[in-house]
Order: sequence, then structure tokens, then C-alpha cells
Amino acid sequence: MKTYDVIVIGAGAAGLMCALTAGYRGLRVRVVDHASKAGKKILMSGGGRCNFTNLATTPAHFFSRNPHFSISALKRYTPHHFVELVERHGVEYVEKAPGQLFCAQSAKEIVSLLLTECEWAGVEVSLSTKVGRVERQGEGMQVEIDGRRTTAGAVVVATGGLSVPTLGASGFGYDLARQFGLAVTETRAALVPFTVTSQWKASLASLSGLSCPVVASCGDGAYREPLLFTHRGLSGPAMLQASSHWQPGMPVAIDWLPSIAVAETLADLRRRLPRRRLGNWLGELLPKRLSQALIEWQGWQDRPLAELSNADIEAVASGLGAWQFKPAGTEGWRTAEVTMGGVDTAAVSSKTFAVDMVPQLYFIGEVLDVTGQLGGFNFQWAWSSGVACGQAV
Repeated sequence: MKTYDVIVIGAGAAGLMCALTAGYRGLRVRVVDHASKAGKKILMSGGGRCNFTNLATTPAHFFSRNPHFSISALKRYTPHHFVELVERHGVEYVEKAPGQLFCAQSAKEIVSLLLTECEWAGVEVSLSTKVGRVERQGEGMQVEIDGRRTTAGAVVVATGGLSVPTLGASGFGYDLARQFGLAVTETRAALVPFTVTSQWKASLASLSGLSCPVVASCGDGAYREPLLFTHRGLSGPAMLQASSHWQPGMPVAIDWLPSIAVAETLADLRRRLPRRRLGNWLGELLPKRLSQALIEWQGWQDRPLAELSNADIEAVASGLGAWQFKPAGTEGWRTAEVTMGGVDTAAVSSKTFAVDMVPQLYFIGEVLDVTGQLGGFNFQWAWSSGVACGQAV
């Protein structure tokens, strides 16, 4: 029976980061994953270029029942630490939006970086490998790997969430948590496009492919990001962000012209350019197909501005600033970037990531009830939690 100091279940961002950190401490580390490739989610993220961190990362960018849980790990391993690692490997990167760093070439470079570091640290990486029973054995753990019993001083669960099952996502980590008496908070798809009712789908069909900057609000969240119309509904960063706050039945509000004081602007134009038509004005600020659709949806008449009363102008301002729709649902796990909810952090140490009642067992990354906003925050959580655990295991 082969023995390791640490067995890491999951060869994703958090698992590989934990493994290489522990390996550099001289520990015998083995990473196991049922997938045929390491870092599959890294490879597909960011359109294949991986938004690997966000320089503005703070605990406020994460959702969790315990909002303080992420503070310790994020403070100890920051975005700048990971950027240093990226630069040491000569990976070129670009800042697409403020703070959001992407590979200039390919996400493959991040996976290569992690696997190279694992090799240098003496970590054994086993892919296409099936993990069966995981049990406590005295002061250590026993793991069934491809039908054979393997012992370890500690087991780290870095299995991720339920998003994108085609990449191999499963509920294995949650099942393991429950086996050892841990609670799992309700899970749902997050950072995911919205679907709409059949009635709205027909109305939106002609707008598919259009994108424009908006402020999207849902619950207690508001995000200034681009919105994208698709043939299934509404997507783009604005909708993905709003989805993290959405529950069935809730409306999503959209400000189509967040940079413009609509009522004041229209009142001024009515005085100066009374013959200007509402549709012409709106068509200069939004894609014409969208401006025409908004006028139709709201039941506004495309009249000269001189014919608009103060009440009309207020109605237009309200309709553009707080247009609401109720999603039929989301596209679900198939396209969700992350899983909201997960292993309850109440029973896990925020410093070491060990389970309080089973100190040989650790949970890191997305499997935990810690979910980042869009923009590289979830990868930073993977790096930070992986390093913290790798230093403590």
C-alpha cells in the first residue's frame, strides 16, 4: 500500500496550487482527477485566454454565508503574488478591463505553469483516475484510487462545483463533505445567462448579437457592464453578474443609458430642438434596432420632442433608467461559470482550510461556500485558498 503525506482530489486551479505549495515544503504529494486533462476549466475560461486574477480583489467581491471567511487567505496570497509567478514563467498578459488580467496568448500557459511547478516540486499528478471511498484511518486518511487503497496523512478536496458538467463537474466533493458530517449550503448556477419566456424570446430574436453598456440591478447588486442579446435570452457580463443575486420570480432592472440624465437631457432638447424626434435621439445613443424595440415595448409614440409633456419625459426617463423584466430562468449548469453555495465554511478553518472535527481533511476552492463575482475573482480565490492550505497541510 503506497503512502503519501497529502492526496489532493482535483487537478484544477485550487488543487494544483495547493499541491505545488505542499510539494515545495518537501511533502510527498499526489494529485488525482478523473478528467483526462488537468485544468480543464482554466483552459476554457475567458474565451480560452483565462482571466487569471483581478488586481482589485477584496473579500467584498465574494458571496458566502460567512463573508469574513475569505479574508485571511486573500490577505496572505494576493493577486500580485500570482502575477509574480506568471511573470517568472514568461507568460505575457493583458489588462482587458481595469484590474482584469488575461493571458495574451492562451490559457494553456497557465495550466503549463502549474504543471511545471508541480513537476519541480516533485508532485505526482494522476489523470483519468477514479477516486472511490475516502475514510479516516487513525491519524491519517485512506483513499480508494482506481480500486486500490492508498493512505495519506491528509486529503485535500478541490473538486470544484457543479458548473459545466461536460468538463467533468460532479457533486463528489459535496457528497464527501456530507459523509464526514459537514453541511452543504444550497447550490445553484451563478455567473450564468438568463433565459426569457417564449413571448420575450420572439421579441428579442431580432436583437440577437447586439451588445451595449448598461447598469443591471438585481436584489442588492448593481453592475455597470455590457449586456448581450442572444437567441435564448440576455447574457453578457451585466447579466452574468446579476445572476449571482437572482432567485426565481425576482425582476432584473436595466438602466439603458447610465451615463445620461435622461429627463434633463430631453427637457433641454425639447427647448432647443423641438422638431427632433424621440426615436432619432434614442437611435444615436443605442443601436437602432434596440432603440426601436424599446419604443415599441414601452408603447411610446415616436413623436417630435415638442409634443412630449413633462409627464411623457418622466415616463421615458423611468422606462430607460429602470426597465424591468422577469427571467424565465437561467441556462443552468451547462453554461454557468461558477457554483453559488457549497460546503458550509462554519466547520472549516479560514486559516488552514482543515475541517474542525476531521483535521486530516481539507476543502479548498469552489467546492466551498465562497463564490466570486465575474472578473478573475474566482481564480484568485483558487490561488489564495490553495496556497493557504498547501502551507498548512
